This record gives sequence, C-alpha cells and structure tokens, in this order.
Amino acid sequence: VIWREAQDALITLGGQWKERFEYVQQSTPGKEHIPPVMIIVCDNTDIAELFHKNISGEESIEVNAADNDEEENGAGRRKKKAKTKTVYGTGQIFPSLFSNRENFRATLRIDSKLLAEAESEDPKKNKREAAEELREIVATIGKPGQPGEQVRCVVSVQMLSEGWDANNVTHILGLRAFGSQLLCEQVVGRGLRRMDYTPDPQTGLLTAEYVDVYGIPFSVIPFKGRPTKAAAPEDKPKNHVRALPERKQFEIRFPIVEGYTFALQRNLIKADLGKVEPLRLEPAHTPTAVFVQPRVGYELGKPRVRGNLEYAEHDREAYYQSTHLQTIKFEITRQIVATLAEGAGNGKSQLRLASRHQLFPQVLRLVDEYVANKVDWHGCDERELGLEKYARTIVERLRDVIEPNDEQGEPPLLPILNRYKPIGSTADVDYKTTRPCYGTIRSHINQVVLDTASWEQSAAFRLEQAKDLVAFYARNDHLEFVIPYEYLGISHGYTPDFLVRLTSGFTLILEIKGYEDEQDRAKHQAAKRWVAAVNNWGQLGKWAFHVCRDAQLLGQESAWLCKNP
Repeated sequence: VIWREAQDALITLGGQWKERFEYVQQSTPGKEHIPPVMIIVCDNTDIAELFHKNISGEESIEVNAADNDEEENGAGRRKKKAKTKTVYGTGQIFPSLFSNRENFRATLRIDSKLLAEAESEDPKKNKREAAEELREIVATIGKPGQPGEQVRCVVSVQMLSEGWDANNVTHILGLRAFGSQLLCEQVVGRGLRRMDYTPDPQTGLLTAEYVDVYGIPFSVIPFKGRPTKAAAPEDKPKNHVRALPERKQFEIRFPIVEGYTFALQRNLIKADLGKVEPLRLEPAHTPTAVFVQPRVGYELGKPRVRGNLEYAEHDREAYYQSTHLQTIKFEITRQIVATLAEGAGNGKSQLRLASRHQLFPQVLRLVDEYVANKVDWHGCDERELGLEKYARTIVERLRDVIEPNDEQGEPPLLPILNRYKPIGSTADVDYKTTRPCYGTIRSHINQVVLDTASWEQSAAFRLEQAKDLVAFYARNDHLEFVIPYEYLGISHGYTPDFLVRLTSGFTLILEIKGYEDEQDRAKHQAAKRWVAAVNNWGQLGKWAFHVCRDAQLLGQESAWLCKNP
C-alpha cells in the first residue's frame, strides 16, 4: 500500500533527479562526474526492503541445488540446506539509472538491521567484514575513486546518527511519520552539505545550491491529550429484527464462499470483457505535477509588494520518456499469468514454466482489448497506466473475469465453501437495533433497517410493490452474506444490499448505488465472479447480480431482469 501511494511522488521526484543527473553527465572533460544522490527515508525495514527491491530490481532468494536432482532421482534423496542468492532484475523507476547489476550498485539500502545481519556470498568473509564493507560504501558516497562513488539512490531507516557526510544529496523523499522537529531537521540536513566552495568571481559569494524535498513537514503539531468527543450512549427503545417462523416459505439460502478453484489442465482460458468494469484514470487522486518555490530561506532587502510568486514545476515527463505503453501491458500480463499459473504443473517448475508460456499470449490479447476499450484516460498520458494503483486494478479486474475454458475441456470455475458453515440462511437473522426500521410483508425478516435517509425504504417499497416480478426478498443486514474481493492487493469483504428471489426462479444479488469509485467497481466485478462460480456449482439454483442506480426505477429493472437474468 505504501509503495502504491508513494509511487507517483517518487516518479516525479525521480524525474527531477534524472534531469540533474543528465546535467552532471554533460559536464566538460576534466570536471567531476559524480552523480547526484536521492535519499528515501522509510519508517521501518520492511518498507525499506520493498522500496529497495522495486527501485533496484535486486532481491535475495533461497536456492536449493538439490531441487533438480530430486525431480530426476525421486523423493528418496535428502534436500540440501537452502542458501541465499542475490538476483538482479529490472527496477520499476528509471531502470536504466537505478537498477543494480553485479559489481555495480546504483541503489543502496542501509539500515541498522541490514548492518547487523549482513551476509556475504564470499565464504572467506564473515558477517562483520561484510557489514564493514557496506558501512564503507555509505561513508564514501559522492567521493571520487571510493566504493560509494557511483551510488545514486539510498533507501535508509533509522540511520540519522550514522557518520556519513555525502555532499551530493540533491533529492529527499520522506516516507515516515516525523514525531519531532529535530527529526525533520536531521533528515533535511542530509541535503545541506555544499558540493562547491568556489566563490562567484563577480560577487565574492558562494553560489546557491538547492535540494528538492518531498514529504517532510517543517512544523509538527502536537496531538496527544486532545479531548475526545465520544457520542452519548444510546438510550432509545430497540427494534427486534428477526426471521419469522410463519414466513418460512420466504427463506433464502446462499453459499458462504471463501475462494475459487482454478485448476487448468490444458492451459486454455476464456473471458467476457463485456462484463468487466471499466477503469478511469483520476489525476485528482494521483497528481501529475507539483509546483514548488525554487528558493527557500530569508530574503534580504526591502520586502516586495507582490511577494514571492515564483514557482518551479516538477512533472513526470522524464518517466514518460523512459517507459512505453507496451512495456506496461507486458508487465500487467506477467502478473496475471503468474497468478493463473501458481498452482499449475503439480508443483513442478518445468510444467509451471510451460503453463506460463501457453497462457501469456492469451492473457496479452485480453489486456490489449481491455486497455483499448475499457480505459477512460481522462486527459492523462497513457503511460500513467504504469502506476501501481492503475496496473494493479487491471490485474485484479481481468483475473476476476478469466475462467477456465470449459467448452474446450477445462474444469469449470467452482466456489470453495466455508468448511464449518457452508450454507447461510435468512433464518439465522436475529438482532436488536436502535436504528429506524421499515416493516415488511413479503420477506422472511420482519423489518428492513434504514441506514440512510431514503434509499433502503424506497428499495424495500418497490420490492414489496413488484408482486408479479419479486417473489420475496431480504435485506443483507446481519445476514453474513459476504463476497470476498481484492482491491489494490488487499483482501476485503463486500456486503451487497439485498437478496431478491425473482418469480423467474433466479436469486438476484441487488446493490443500490449512486456514486461509484474504483473500489465499488472492484466489488461489482467480484460479485460477477461469485455468480459465475456458484452457477457452475448449481446446488442452490441460478443467481444473478445487478446494480440499481435509482431505487424508483427498481420495478422496471426487475421486469427486465425477469426476462434477461
């Protein structure tokens, strides 16, 4: 989540760093070509590890040399102890500049935990020597001919007391909560060491040097001890909401789904992209430009009447130039394929690899079609799609709509039910509430709780009124009917508003909705996947999902749904 929310700021700041880096590289022969350094200050080691991996492409993995032998010689062979190996991939932020390679470290992670646990792949070196090597690189950042000369990005945690004095820090990004003014000053102080002490021959003064700083406040407002405004305890009479035994004929039963089986045998998939929720890019939520004052400090002389209205614009133009839409599509496809092939091949790496090769072109066609027909660019550059927020959304949308192609012999998508309580029922509803309620006639549950001013009451009224179309219904409150879904990499539970049994025999999952955001669309996509899996299962009749955006039109929409479930 932190990477997703900070990615756009990091790209923008990285673009400014790239501009500075190119300026340094264009220096005339004889001048120093030491690169500028960008520092990212993280809150803990887990965040630092994530940012370092995503920026540098470097990560440590466990390898077992006996894996291949076991596949060939059978299960009788003992496994060797796993070893750690450093692998180098491609970073996500200006990879040509920040990605690490063997014998070249452009991005450095430094924190107390890493120093304490430093491991070396060289058996001749112990942990202490490896830690000292890492500390030496930090201490020589920006110094010609030293191990830290070519470091371009430093990801750090709790290292404000370390004695490194790099004077080429030009960009700082704060990703932690600064609880004191001293911490703010210490972090910003990393960028206050001068690079050049040569006076300007005309003025005799040192030339101005600047550092771009994002995310570090210069005033910390104390918040401890503020009085809380606790609401007065409710003392109203309570409404008893419960299922009525005399309305047993109105009972609705539903499966409690925890996940889905996705077992491919021939690596053949299908997807109806017409049912996929669209994606709208929102520059208001991920700003594409930052306007900053180019100078800080005190101004000498008489104050100007118009004040200091100058500003500099930081944008993502450098990021746009360094990436391509096709590269973004390939990365989205890779993530989807990795998910689909996770359980393929019965755990054998060669079969998993073959599965990925067969799935990749199928998924890439779906990604191309979705980007072409379902993305509302909203005036944004198409390469904004590479931001984690948007790329992850497409991965989740397409993953939810992709099914095994049962028409060509694949087993269908099926639900995984809760092993302790596989079936839920309206008969289980029994609770008390102080919220206002609306009495029912054609529902197993005696009352509908009104959470908002009018729409639950309007929807219940229209459902009661549509006798020829709606057999019975239930408000999904304390019913424990929850649809699992994922949004931006985090698991959630979606609770629709109503369950409605139509006279056609279908059970309708009904959502009353006005304004929709991307998380709402993720919920709706998950509901469609739930319906597809439960209909394939077939043990509790046929199901459908519908979003009603105007409760007053619910009767007309119910008539259409009876004919077109």
